[in-house]
Amino acid sequence: MISIRPAVPADGPRLVALDRATWSVENAVVPRWAEDTDFFERRSPDDVLVAERDGRPVGYAGLGHPTPLECNRHVLHVQGLAVDPACHRQGVARKLVEAAVAEARRRGARKLGLRVLGGNERARALYASCGFVVEGVLREEFFLGGRYVDDVLMARDLSR
Repeated sequence: MISIRPAVPADGPRLVALDRATWSVENAVVPRWAEDTDFFERRSPDDVLVAERDGRPVGYAGLGHPTPLECNRHVLHVQGLAVDPACHRQGVARKLVEAAVAEARRRGARKLGLRVLGGNERARALYASCGFVVEGVLREEFFLGGRYVDDVLMARDLSR
């Protein structure tokens, strides 16, 4: 059974390992993290939801504000989502997205956005099935793996 909980600092090494295990040019624009990276160096554990099975983290979703501007505080973004490859196709990512929606609502957000690479069809389909719609496409925004890749902006209205 999968449960979702807030992250704790001790989760850091396992979350780095998950990030490293799921990294590819199909889903990431930043270089692969080193094994000794501090997962919580740039984000608080309070902004990370962890999917857990049998006491072991098997996925995570990060939340954060897209800008530091006060006029943009009503918007949160999913800033990172990873699921252990051994747990793919078991509903873990969907539970994390649903938990991110619930947490964003709890924090008073009116909108939850995210960015996904154009070629990441599985992730795009998941987000669409969770109520996210495409709000824009930045054509050929990144050059990854020898080709230009679109950056797709998706969001879900939380005000209804």
